[in-house]
Amino acid sequence: MGRLYHVPSEECTSATAQTEGMSRMAALSGDTVGSRAIWMGETHVAPGIASGPHHHGESETGIYVVSGNPEFVYSADGHEVRVRTKPGDYIYIPPFVHHIESNAHSDEEAVVVIARTTQEAIVENLEAL
Repeated sequence: MGRLYHVPSEECTSATAQTEGMSRMAALSGDTVGSRAIWMGETHVAPGIASGPHHHGESETGIYVVSGNPEFVYSADGHEVRVRTKPGDYIYIPPFVHHIESNAHSDEEAVVVIARTTQEAIVENLEAL
């Protein structure tokens, strides 16, 4: 039988995959708690900033908006799509979907909680969407 793990917020680690323009912090991962099938953490995007384009490989990604009004940008049928969010909203990103997390039109930091279906944060940084 296993045990529960408590990861205080101050013990989240930036020793995880990163993308320009944002800061990812791992809370639950193979490295931090020995998880085998989940990664969970948070991302911070400063006011006036957008992340570089990226995707998360085979991971499905669930996002919960804690604060700020981040926009999630992706391309559909050759057109840029912007999904505007507010605190309390959820976003689902399927595997391999290229996207950008933007806080470019805000004067408030955006903070989101992320859960992925792999034990580590798969991040493939891209040149463009």
